Amino acid sequence: MTHRSNQSNGDLQFVADIEKDLRYISSIIKQKGREILSQYTITPPQFIALQWLFEDGDMTIGDLSNKMYLACSTTTDLVDRMEKNQLVERVKDEKDRRVVRIHMLKEGERIIEEVIKKRQNYLQSVLTDFSAEEVLLLKDNLAKLHQEIKPE
Repeated sequence: MTHRSNQSNGDLQFVADIEKDLRYISSIIKQKGREILSQYTITPPQFIALQWLFEDGDMTIGDLSNKMYLACSTTTDLVDRMEKNQLVERVKDEKDRRVVRIHMLKEGERIIEEVIKKRQNYLQSVLTDFSAEEVLLLKDNLAKLHQEIKPE
C-alpha cells in the first residue's frame, strides 16, 4: 500500500514537472514568435486569424470567432483591420448570398508562409543537438499528447 502511495506521489511530481516544462516552452516559443512577427505589420491576434484561414480555408466571422475564442464583434474589428491592410477580403458565399466568408489574399499567405518558415528554422536550430531518434520520439509523443488533449 505504501509503495502505491509513493508511486502516486512520484507520478504527481512527474506531471507537475511536465506541466511546468510545457508552460515554459510555450512561453519561450510565443515570445520568439512575437519577435519574428515584429518584423511585419500584423499583430499576434491577426497572425492567429491568418493561421486559421491558411489551415482551414475561407470561413465566416462566427467560425473564426469560435476558433479564436473571441466575441464576434472583436473578430469583426480584427477582420476590418486585416481587410484594410489587404491581408483578407470578405466574399459573399456563392450558394447563400446572406453568408459572408473571410478569404485570405496573397499578402496574407505570403506573411503566414514567411513567418511559419522562420519559426520552423528557429525550432530546427534548437533541435540541432538532438539525435534523429530523439527528434522522432519527441514528434511522436507531442502528436500523441495533442491527440489526447485536443477538443473533439
